[in-house]
Amino acid sequence: MDTLVIEGKHPLSGEITVSGNKNAALPLLAATLLTEDGVTLENVPDIQDVRNMYVLLESLGATVERRPDNVVHITARTLTHTVPDEDLSRRMRASFALAGPLLARAGQVKLVAPGGDRIGRRPLDTHLKAFEALGAHVDITADHYVLSAKNGLHGTDVFLEEMSVLATENVIMAAALAKGTTVIRNAASEPHVQDLCHLIVSMGAHIDGIGTNTLTIEGKDRLGAGHIEVGPDYIEVGSFIALGALAGGELLIKKARPADHRMTKVAFARLGVHFEARGNDIFVPADQPLEAKPGVHGAMTKIHDAPWPGFPADLTSIATVLATGVKGTCLIHEWMYESRLYWVDRLISMGARIVVCDPHRAIVEGPARLIGRTMSSPDIRAGMALLIAALVAEGQSVIHNAQQIDRGYANIEQRLRALGAHITRRVTED
Repeated sequence: MDTLVIEGKHPLSGEITVSGNKNAALPLLAATLLTEDGVTLENVPDIQDVRNMYVLLESLGATVERRPDNVVHITARTLTHTVPDEDLSRRMRASFALAGPLLARAGQVKLVAPGGDRIGRRPLDTHLKAFEALGAHVDITADHYVLSAKNGLHGTDVFLEEMSVLATENVIMAAALAKGTTVIRNAASEPHVQDLCHLIVSMGAHIDGIGTNTLTIEGKDRLGAGHIEVGPDYIEVGSFIALGALAGGELLIKKARPADHRMTKVAFARLGVHFEARGNDIFVPADQPLEAKPGVHGAMTKIHDAPWPGFPADLTSIATVLATGVKGTCLIHEWMYESRLYWVDRLISMGARIVVCDPHRAIVEGPARLIGRTMSSPDIRAGMALLIAALVAEGQSVIHNAQQIDRGYANIEQRLRALGAHITRRVTED
């Protein structure tokens, strides 16, 4: 088990460079199975979920060549298996991204129920109904999903019953090798969905509507070699913006792609946070007067998540810890996942004034005087939120199960130490 030990209240400032988007890298890696030719990905984050995906791809017959400077080249000339490693699959939600490419290219796939963060029910109904619309047969047992398309997949008009990112990505990949044209309506449009579309276009597919909620995909008999640079992780950027605002020092976030942060700018401004674009970077000024901004007629300040381009659900935990350092009251409304807010008991133990109203809503009153505590990271985003809290708290904090943070944030302690953080890692036997 990995443990982070943090001495809080040390000034933080300087420059930090954003890693590649975890939520883009994982489906991009899955998409390499669509072709027997080589695919090159740049700016791939060196995180545990990505390393696990490499192992899954190799277990299916792909060759993974890791090159310097976060470049990876993958060739899946022959698919030797269509059942991804089950132990690894149970650890990560993104293992289900293998369903689309394996079904499309091999005509069959057998998957266990995927793992991932325990933030609430994350059903696969939307994926399975879409695969059936494309002509697949779906057999569901207590432990497995068995998909087959003996006569191949055929293009169709698919309306997704929810704007699911992973379901959209699975349908995109399956449709790329289907016969005819597929139209995906109510599609997710996050930056990582757009990255996936651009990779598949580089492999020879034709996709219209990239960046919108309606995608039209012309299926091909065969796809070729592809290449893409993974975009910056906008959840990591949002995390660093919050850290900079709470820590009080100037922070320059390099390679942040400010165009991805229009809604984050609106939401964080409600808490008094200001940041500005500097070319492709984001600058967070020092010593910001953090104060909640009520709405019209004095309505309580509110931050709620929504599908893209709304406020990202993965930043809800970060917004919660940010609100603890803000003068005033804020309602955090996480409507998408019913268990994501349960981690705030750790923040409350540190001195945060938070009332959890129900599984989806919490009221945060600040500013709170946070005190270091010993805690455990329950998932990626809550773990990063606790780490931010520990960096601005008085005294020492200990965060167990730091591997959860590692799943989404590469080399986090080294990068934070470069800003002045006092943070060390201990590795012990589990």
